[in-house]
Amino acid sequence: MRVLIVDDEPLARRRLCCLVRELGGHEVIGEATDGNSALAETSRLMPEVVLIDVRMPARDGLDVCEQLQRLAVPPVVVFVTAFANHAVAAFDRDAVDYLLKPVRRERLAEALARAERRWLTRQSAALAATTEVRYLSSTLRGALRRVPIADVRYLQADNKYVTAHWPGGELLIEQSLKALEGDYADLLLRIHRHTLVGMRHVSSVTRDDEGNSWLHLRDMPAPLPVSRRLVAEVKRRLRIV
Repeated sequence: MRVLIVDDEPLARRRLCCLVRELGGHEVIGEATDGNSALAETSRLMPEVVLIDVRMPARDGLDVCEQLQRLAVPPVVVFVTAFANHAVAAFDRDAVDYLLKPVRRERLAEALARAERRWLTRQSAALAATTEVRYLSSTLRGALRRVPIADVRYLQADNKYVTAHWPGGELLIEQSLKALEGDYADLLLRIHRHTLVGMRHVSSVTRDDEGNSWLHLRDMPAPLPVSRRLVAEVKRRLRIV
């Protein structure tokens, strides 16, 4: 699982990073030092699980957890804290587990396994809600071909046709990007004048040294450029925090 670690104490973050990596099967994709940066990093990196302390500067972990639960498919939250008296409030905010410092390796493994089960359940529910037999179809060259819209990673316009890309191949379709964007507004996001992406397949949005933004998709090797004028809207649509 893709893990974001949030704690204002450097030693605590370092220890959690080491434990997560020792367990294997998980990737620490980032760290945050307070509640505000936790929300910002969640928006930028889109983790699947957040390991977070309760008491932090600016905004505490309970408030962050409450904000995260407003997302369409929120990351799973595991609290890691020295204070035992916030457990009820944490579970009221749909946290999956509550660990007390110092964290034991076995206990963290149990929490991450529980988080993974919760994440898969959320993903399945989101997929069921958005993929009720909706397909992109093509009758070019006389043969009917279909691909579930939920499987499409991105669509790119080139001259009069649009090409849908997914891990199994490509499909040339005659609908315009504008029409597709309107028909599948809940699934597709415009990142460029010529490009729409499947929102559920986005893994991260990064920025290079020259200030250009790039969107990374799961199962796709090359990132896609994000138009400068669309960066703010892309981030808003992907993670409203």
